[in-house]
Amino acid sequence: MYKRILIVGANGLVGQKLTEIFSRDRAFDLLISARQSEAYNKAASFGYVQLDATNLAAVKELVWNFAPDFIINAAAYTDVDGCEREKELSWRANVSAVENLVAASRLVGARVVHISTDYVFDGKAGPYDETATPNPLSYYGKEKLASENAVRASGENWLIVRTMVVFGVAPKVKKNFAIWLAQELQQGRRVNVVSDQIGNATLADDLARGIYELVRHNKRGLYHVAGADILSRYEFAQKLADAFGFDKSLVNPIKTADLNQLAPRPLRSGLITLKAQAELGITFLSSDEAIAIFKRQFLESASAQSRQ
Repeated sequence: MYKRILIVGANGLVGQKLTEIFSRDRAFDLLISARQSEAYNKAASFGYVQLDATNLAAVKELVWNFAPDFIINAAAYTDVDGCEREKELSWRANVSAVENLVAASRLVGARVVHISTDYVFDGKAGPYDETATPNPLSYYGKEKLASENAVRASGENWLIVRTMVVFGVAPKVKKNFAIWLAQELQQGRRVNVVSDQIGNATLADDLARGIYELVRHNKRGLYHVAGADILSRYEFAQKLADAFGFDKSLVNPIKTADLNQLAPRPLRSGLITLKAQAELGITFLSSDEAIAIFKRQFLESASAQSRQ
């Protein structure tokens, strides 16, 4: 018996990776949606519907008509400083939209699969497992915790997946840390990278694989899914420079305080993923493995763009 999957936010980096992995499995009937008029991922066969998840009536209509077994929410307003500046706008995207998905899920008994973040923690005593008490520092972190609570309040039929520092390559996605870093170093430009923010860098493909396995195994509850290594952003940048053969001396270590960012960041963070690994029988990628895959995707993407 195949299961129906609705992916919301399918044009983002994680949404595109989820689309790829679920569309390859004949056990799932896939429908994807995003705010844009068309799907960015052209590689697979699936239905596409334009959807503004902040519009409750539109969400309910789509969910009622498709009757999914799982609603995977890959949509979010992830500009952490932008959330401090645009509190109302970001709340609608990060909390109200999730409340709408939860309300719609009740119509058909669907399980909401929600992606959250390590920013629900204060970064004073990481790495964190699923039993750790959240204490968000930023408005973004507070929104993500509020969205988790909205999902938890829906009853028993939910799955929350926390992750962090997601990077990867996909069509038309906004720059993430690794893409920015690779492009700057490729041009021989010096970059400042913080040495005091510590956690797991997570390849989007690996996160999508973790979510796919959780859905395939019919899991409920809270799981941490992230890269295998816990390291600083500076250490990650050094590894990436090594993998590409870039000049590592271009990477200059700085402290988070030097950036004068609007939103406070959790510093000593990190997510412990033992629960997901044990229950699913999988391991997540090391930073070296993830960077190797990223390098291949980055070079293939650059090559494809140069041919257009």
